[in-house]
Amino acid sequence: MATQPQQPPQLHLAELTAAQFIDIWKHFDVDGNGYIEGKELENFFSELENARRGAGMDPSHATFKEKMKEFMASFDKNSDGRIEMSELAQILPTEENFLICFREFVGSSSEFMAAWRKYDTDRSGYIESNELKGFLSDLLKKANRNYEDKKLNEYTQTILSMFDLNGDGKLGLSEMARLLPVQENFLMKFQGIRLTVKEFDSIFTFYDQDGNGYIDEQELDALLKDLCDKNKMDVDSTGLGDYKKSIMALSDGGKLYRTEMEIVLCRDSML
Repeated sequence: MATQPQQPPQLHLAELTAAQFIDIWKHFDVDGNGYIEGKELENFFSELENARRGAGMDPSHATFKEKMKEFMASFDKNSDGRIEMSELAQILPTEENFLICFREFVGSSSEFMAAWRKYDTDRSGYIESNELKGFLSDLLKKANRNYEDKKLNEYTQTILSMFDLNGDGKLGLSEMARLLPVQENFLMKFQGIRLTVKEFDSIFTFYDQDGNGYIDEQELDALLKDLCDKNKMDVDSTGLGDYKKSIMALSDGGKLYRTEMEIVLCRDSML
């Protein structure tokens, strides 16, 4: 018997589970760049209006544009004309508002990486799901937030349902970094630089001349300029400085290791 095509998630205004929230996010963030923007935003607002009022609106109508402008004024907290995951968590009634908790209290990618390394000791780019509770506890401690064990268990189960979708008991760095606000998410900063593993290996090996598996901050300037040139990105010194600051959040005592950089820079990384 032929299987029915999977229906897109429907917006509804009852409390959402973490899995429902992520389904909705993925449905509207079509290009996966960490934002709902442009046509994605129009589609989202149209469906939201339909869920709220039981009737949609014509996006070309002036009333639609005016209402969307009012909506963005209320929820687009950084006024960048697009919606990020933490803003969506405030629009939709998500259980426990788990994302807002972590966005508010764990805002630094360097704090995130310091906690991550404690568990990803072999630098594989993954931690085991049974280590997640300790990882989240460490993140919240770094943000000077203390939660009772019951609440921490709830957060752990929520995030497992978000990110261990295939049930393999592993949580990847590239997935877990979505807990960070977009402006702090080092993965989002490098959307324009997406190398093949072969291209990355060639560049990294060139700069890691002693073959010790990492490069230092001084070598990073030349490597980033090389990356931007290869990707035909016209980046000024300020832009390079921003890239450098983002990628140094990955460093461990000033050392940038191959596996972690590969996750950030490679479009086909299997890590």
